[in-house]
Amino acid sequence: MIDRIRNLILGSGAKVGDLSVNEEPEAAAAALLVEAALIDGEFDDAERKTISELLATRFGLSATEVESLIIEAESKVFDAVELFGFAKRAKDVFDHEARIDLIEMLWEVVYADGIVHDYEANLVRRLSGLLHVSDRDSGAARKRVTQRLDNAL
Repeated sequence: MIDRIRNLILGSGAKVGDLSVNEEPEAAAAALLVEAALIDGEFDDAERKTISELLATRFGLSATEVESLIIEAESKVFDAVELFGFAKRAKDVFDHEARIDLIEMLWEVVYADGIVHDYEANLVRRLSGLLHVSDRDSGAARKRVTQRLDNAL
């Protein structure tokens, strides 16, 4: 199972920061979510838990699969020099509604630690453009996340 997930992330012959054409959608999503968690210099437990829950719910993965996917995504993101490969793969495999859902997932990771850093907000804005999600749809996704968080308090 771990080898399957490792191959999903790394692929055979895939270049650093570039996802192969036959990668699974969850590999691209995991890489983008991990990047959102890491961009402020900290990947805390709240962000890790949020990513785990999002991946398990969205892709129907077990806890073991999710943890392996996150570990591999972390490694891939650390080695990457740009986000375009991850974002391109996500854009290619997800329809428009799923890309909006991915933006919402990114906002959930950004808000997970209770602090929205400028780097995090900027990353989501850049990814929205790369994923061809409008500012309006990204803003609506952000609003849904903040409303859920406000209702949880």
